[in-house]
Amino acid sequence: MEKRLPPPLDAIVGQIETEIGELFGPDGAEGGAERDGAATRRARERAGGDGRVEQAVREILREIGEDPDREGLLETPGRVHRMYRELLAGYQVDPERLLNGAIFEVDYSEMVVVKDIEFYSLCEHHLLPFSGKAAVAYIPRGKVVGLSKIPRIVEMFARRLQVQERMTQQIADFVKERLDPKGVGVVVEATHLCMVMRGVRKEALVTTAALHGLMQTRDRTRAEFLAHLERGA
Repeated sequence: MEKRLPPPLDAIVGQIETEIGELFGPDGAEGGAERDGAATRRARERAGGDGRVEQAVREILREIGEDPDREGLLETPGRVHRMYRELLAGYQVDPERLLNGAIFEVDYSEMVVVKDIEFYSLCEHHLLPFSGKAAVAYIPRGKVVGLSKIPRIVEMFARRLQVQERMTQQIADFVKERLDPKGVGVVVEATHLCMVMRGVRKEALVTTAALHGLMQTRDRTRAEFLAHLERGA
């Protein structure tokens, strides 16, 4: 029997995967006949309810000299477990449901740019947040994707344990594989708390880029992409 995702995680995954209005079928039932609940009935649930995460958090609290049984910390292990389910919900997202057929044949060959996409992610080295904005651009080869899908693609990869360089590349690769465009460009700018709160303890803006096709091989096209990023809203 397939496991259901826990209700809070189910809802978060559903928000990433679906558009407003998609959660209800024509009969008014949540998710319709096809969905049977947002992102449910999947065997990919990895954060089970056996208390292992909660026990691990209690051990961490003891290790740092705290008392996990004091009033203020009694509910902390459960809260931490729910927090990680939410922050790492990207592992559960189904790319096919996210796109939901929203790739269209359109006679358009100029650059499409979606920028200032806010994201929050977790550094896999220290489990501390990094956050910032992403810009995604592509040059269609007869196919375009629904514009709202691009921020969802960013969200899918951001809600995982990440390094910024890999996340940037994953977003670019996903757009390239699904649309087969003439070119793809992704630029991500972020601030990392693992640099601000510990170690060097300096605030800095980290920029990463991933380019495919004409964005990589043609200087004029790459310059056009960068010019779009410099323009205000």
